[in-house]
Amino acid sequence: MKPYELTCIVSSEITAEEAETEIKNIESYIQEKEGIILKSEKPFPMTLSYPIKKQGSGFFAILEFQLEPEHLDELKKKLGKNSKIIRSMLIIKNPAKIQKQRRTRKKPLISPAVVGDITISAQAEKKTSKKVELKEIEEKLDEILSE
Repeated sequence: MKPYELTCIVSSEITAEEAETEIKNIESYIQEKEGIILKSEKPFPMTLSYPIKKQGSGFFAILEFQLEPEHLDELKKKLGKNSKIIRSMLIIKNPAKIQKQRRTRKKPLISPAVVGDITISAQAEKKTSKKVELKEIEEKLDEILSE
């Protein structure tokens, strides 16, 4: 059996109780065909973004169930013949794929600086010891050029 999701819009010309009985009829039909109802939501009223069959609102219902694929055509025909259901959509629910975690670059480990005693890591000390003053550079240049 494959998992399916049925989303349908029931006409707003009927009451909420009648819309609920229409959904119960669909559930009982699925169970007659040896299907399993996984999740069923109570139909709730909703205004449509555009009119469907000259109706601006309807009851929105979602059913999740498992059923053999041979019985799907019969279910679609039953939904198509029902005049109280103005739109329906049946999709196959595939299980979500587990994605592998991406590898991330590791940051190089630097020994942390202590705030209280102002100790700096070894790399930071090397950087500060390489600073040379301008006078020292001029003296070296004079030595090299004088030779």
